[in-house]
Amino acid sequence: QVQLVESGGGLVQAGGSLRLSCAASGRTFSSYTMGWFRQAPGKEREFVGRISWSGAILYYADSVKGRFTLSTDNAKNTVYLQMNSLKVEDTAVYYCAASRALVGDGTTPVAYKYWGQGTQVTVSS
Repeated sequence: QVQLVESGGGLVQAGGSLRLSCAASGRTFSSYTMGWFRQAPGKEREFVGRISWSGAILYYADSVKGRFTLSTDNAKNTVYLQMNSLKVEDTAVYYCAASRALVGDGTTPVAYKYWGQGTQVTVSS
């Protein structure tokens, strides 16, 4: 049974940084793509970025490019989302997701089969 557990969310001032973690278990994930999404109140779930476990394939949403960085630790089966220069508009619940066979380009929620429970990120002004 695949399990994804996010952690690292919290309250931070604008301009600050946070690092989110997504610990994966239940499978061998070497062939999986890991994605991060976020959802603000009243809004649709929004793509943030995706990464292969080798770290070779990276893709970011334009809204976070240059500020957020994805990385993997294969030994720990953990994916990280380093968020720098945070803005108030980055406030959302952040979710990690996994899929062995992506649908489309991996930028929509339907592309992913497995999801974590989410972690809240709040950026204050």
